[in-house]
Amino acid sequence: MPRLQLKGINLMPARESFDPIETASRDEIVALQLERLKWTLGHAYNNVAHYKKTFDKAGVHPDDLKALDDLPRFPFTAKDDLRAHYPFGMFAIPRDQVLRVHASSGTTGKPTVVGYSRRDLDTWAGLMARSMRASGCKPGMLVQNSYGYGLFTGGIGFHYGAERLGMTVVPVSGGMTERQVRLIADFRPDVIFVTPSYILAILDEFHAQGIDPRRCSLKIAMCGAEPWTNAMRGEIEHAFDMHAVDIYGLSEIIGPGVSCECIESKDGPHIWEDHFYPEVIDPATGKILPDGEVGELVFTTLTKEAMPIVRYRTRDLSRLLPGTARSMRRMEKVAGRSDDMMIVRGVNVFPSQIEEMILKDQRLSPHFVIELRRVERLDEITIIVEAKPDSESVFADCDRDLAHHIKQSIGVTSTVRTVKPGTVERSLGKARRVTDLRPRG
Repeated sequence: MPRLQLKGINLMPARESFDPIETASRDEIVALQLERLKWTLGHAYNNVAHYKKTFDKAGVHPDDLKALDDLPRFPFTAKDDLRAHYPFGMFAIPRDQVLRVHASSGTTGKPTVVGYSRRDLDTWAGLMARSMRASGCKPGMLVQNSYGYGLFTGGIGFHYGAERLGMTVVPVSGGMTERQVRLIADFRPDVIFVTPSYILAILDEFHAQGIDPRRCSLKIAMCGAEPWTNAMRGEIEHAFDMHAVDIYGLSEIIGPGVSCECIESKDGPHIWEDHFYPEVIDPATGKILPDGEVGELVFTTLTKEAMPIVRYRTRDLSRLLPGTARSMRRMEKVAGRSDDMMIVRGVNVFPSQIEEMILKDQRLSPHFVIELRRVERLDEITIIVEAKPDSESVFADCDRDLAHHIKQSIGVTSTVRTVKPGTVERSLGKARRVTDLRPRG
C-alpha cells in the first residue's frame, strides 16, 4: 500500500465522490457494456461508410451482436483505415456538428484525424476528472499542465478534465524547462501532468539550478503518453518524494483517460469500462486471448458520437487483470508496442527491457537511446546511456557490466557507450528511444 499521507496532504479519494459505476457489480458493468455496444455498432454501420463496407464484407450486421462474446465476429479497425479516410471520412455525424478536431503529427504518413461532438467533449472531460480523482487529485489543488497543447490530445484533454474536477490549472505546455522549474518554485503546484521522459528533463533542471526536488511542492505526477516501467516510477518517486501515477489513452479512442491507476493501489490502470470495451489479441493471428495473457490491446468505444471506433488495434502490449481499487478491470502497465519491438539476430527486444537493466545500475541515469545498424548482413544494437555525475571515472566498467546484464537477461549481444551527463538529447514530450539506421528493403 503506497503512502497516502504525503507532505501533509491526505490523498485518499473519498468514496462518496466515486461515480456509481466505479463500484458497481460485474453483472451491472457487463449489462451496460452490451447495451452500449449494440448502440455503437448500429451507429457506426448506419453512419460511417467504412464500417458498412467492412461489416458487409465480413458477413456481419449489428443485429448479430447478442452477447459480448459476439464482438470478435466483427472486423478490426487499424490506423491505416483512419489514414485512408483522411480527413473526415470516419465521422458519423455531419462535420458542422463536430465541435473539435484533433490529429496526430502525421510524421509517418497522413495524420490520423479524430472528431468530437458536444457530448463527446463532455464525456471526455468527465473521464479525465474521474482519472484525476482516482490519482489523488482534489478540487482546489493547483496543477502545472506540462503536456503539449494543440492538435495533440494530451494538453487540452488534461486541461478540461482538471477544470471539470475544480482544480486551478497553470497551462504551461511542454518545453521551456527552465521556466517549468521556476514556476514550480514560485506557484507551488500540488500536481504536475507530464510525460515520464519529460519529468526526468525537469529533474535535471532542478539539479542544474541547485534546487532540491524532494523539497518542492509536488505531491502527484500524472504520467502517460509513452510506455514506462515500474523501475522508472521508482526513480521519479524517489527523486521528487511524490506519487507517480500511470494514465493511459490514445487519440483514436478519445485521448488520455481511457484508463488510469488508482492511488490506493498503483497496480496498473483501471479501464473505464463503461465507455470503452477492451480485448487482448495475439498480434500475429488476431485471436482473442483470455484475461491474464499478454497480447495487443484492442478497444471499442461505447459512447462516442462523432467518431465511433470498433475493435481498434492499438499495437500496445498489455494484459487484462481483475479490478482491485475499482470494479472495472485493470490493464497491466504497457510494456511496449508491437511495432516498437526490435528483432536483433532473432531475439525480440523492447526498449522497456533495456530501461529496466539501466535503472538497476546506480551509476547510470535514465537517459538513453538505442541505435540499430546492419554490419555485414548482421544486425547490431548500440545503447548510448548517460552516467550519473559522480560516475565518470568508471565508464568502461559501466559499458562492460550493462552489456553483460543485457546478454544474460535478454539474450542479445550489444555495444554499450556510457557518455557524460547532458549528452543524450532530452525529450520535451514523447521519448524517442530507438533510431533504426538499418537499410530499408
